[in-house]
Amino acid sequence: MYDLFSYLSGNPYPGRGILLGCSADGRRAVIAYFIMGRSENSRNRVFEITEDGIRTKAFDESRMTDPSLIIYHPVRVVDGTTIVTNGDQTDTVADAFRSGGSWVRALRTREFEPDGPNYTPRISGMVRPDGSYRLAILKSADGNPACCRRFFYEYDAPIAGQGHFISTYQTDGDPLPSFEGEPRTVELGDETAAALADRLWNSLNADNKVSLFVRTIDLTTGQTDTAIKNKHQGE
Repeated sequence: MYDLFSYLSGNPYPGRGILLGCSADGRRAVIAYFIMGRSENSRNRVFEITEDGIRTKAFDESRMTDPSLIIYHPVRVVDGTTIVTNGDQTDTVADAFRSGGSWVRALRTREFEPDGPNYTPRISGMVRPDGSYRLAILKSADGNPACCRRFFYEYDAPIAGQGHFISTYQTDGDPLPSFEGEPRTVELGDETAAALADRLWNSLNADNKVSLFVRTIDLTTGQTDTAIKNKHQGE
């Protein structure tokens, strides 16, 4: 089991990351999503609350050069199920759920991002009202865009004090190396959303971190507790 905070603090560029799991008291689902950036365009973003989740938004519209791949809804909630992804596949999954479709079939219509030579993986997660959750990663074949490799991970019951983390990249590089292996098993405590957000934010590389979203969901009442960090808005 990984210490997520040490894991992140020792990694200058995991890119975008998703954490799903259950609090140590077994009472709350835990969700976190962060974005990082190396270019001015990627760093010129903030998270903004929407009616059903959050969206990315340009901090300074005059400096936005290309909104494709960086402006999207990372989080949407459909009938109590929370969807979190690193791209517009959030909408692909949400639309599928609304029409009676499935998680796997929806993601099979998508592949990695067309941003060669990195071919950034698409990472996705979902949490059901009972706390069960899933993760997925769609990535190129070791940098070869001729083949998309799709990996799906299902956790059918939450385990108190345990979560799973996946990111787009292993670390910094040129080209950026895609995440490898299964999602990392990590230990979770009983922090509030704000306290967990503080610890995660402080673990991310100061130069590259951009925005962070954390939410806990009471598995009995469905009540949510949310915290957001934006580097451009004073954290």
